[in-house]
Amino acid sequence: MSHNGKVWVALCAVYVLWGSTYLGIELAGETIPPLFAVAWRFLVAGTLMAGWVAWRRGVSAFRVSRRQLGSAALIGLLLPGANALLFVAERNVPIGLASLVIASVPLLVVALRFAGGDRPTRGSLLGVAIGFVGIALLVRPSGDATAGGLALVVGSALAWAVGSYLSGRLPLPRDVFAATALEMLAGGVCLLPIGLLTTDFEPSDWSARSIFGWWYLVIFGSLFGYTAYVWLLKHAPIGKVATYAYVNPVVAIGLGVLVLHEALSWRIVLGAAIVLASVAAVVRKESVPAETEAAPAGAARIPD
Repeated sequence: MSHNGKVWVALCAVYVLWGSTYLGIELAGETIPPLFAVAWRFLVAGTLMAGWVAWRRGVSAFRVSRRQLGSAALIGLLLPGANALLFVAERNVPIGLASLVIASVPLLVVALRFAGGDRPTRGSLLGVAIGFVGIALLVRPSGDATAGGLALVVGSALAWAVGSYLSGRLPLPRDVFAATALEMLAGGVCLLPIGLLTTDFEPSDWSARSIFGWWYLVIFGSLFGYTAYVWLLKHAPIGKVATYAYVNPVVAIGLGVLVLHEALSWRIVLGAAIVLASVAAVVRKESVPAETEAAPAGAARIPD
């Protein structure tokens, strides 16, 4: 297969696998307590990732400083924590709507950069402002989406954005796969006690559908999807890699309609058009001067 062919195979994997994780979260959360499901998801995925890194690159990949370990733990708390909020939120928010709010993460990252003293281009800031109009349109409670559920989705997007923003500024382990394994394990360790203390542990109540959804998240969302994403960061233009940010919601919306029979209102369609168009514009603006960077400003490392 040609290099370009491999790039498109990896892109399609990220498009489909990460876009379908919203459905996986919905299925897993039907009968498995959300916080418990998230904690074990990242503990298992982190363990498998750590084993793969040790096998392929040796245990020396995990020789990190205390500062690097602390940074990985902080990012691990933010990113899996954001996923935990999304798990709980999807009980009261359709997956298509949730995916659109999460799609605003690149906009929030640019806003954080501006607040932190960076100076994004005027075009990026205009795109962020327009995108927030779309988000405001989307987060109005109606139908199956409750105010509390939407607030959790917004909180998830904020936590994801903060974790993504800090991941480019904190001293993390040099090996990106080792860093990811440590982040997943840290998030799982922090969330597991909360999950055990706040929910009833009754595995006999878990449905086969929920168990399938949970394993799908572990294997395809956390391992295969992220591996494809990291490979793309090294072998494809940043602008092309960043397109996942506005393709994933399209996949999630389609699965929500086909599998869960979710309805699409004119408000969701209009809000989706505004948010996705603004994200596309911001990603394009931000990737142009940074083609040689390790990761784009809006497409930060997220173990989805």
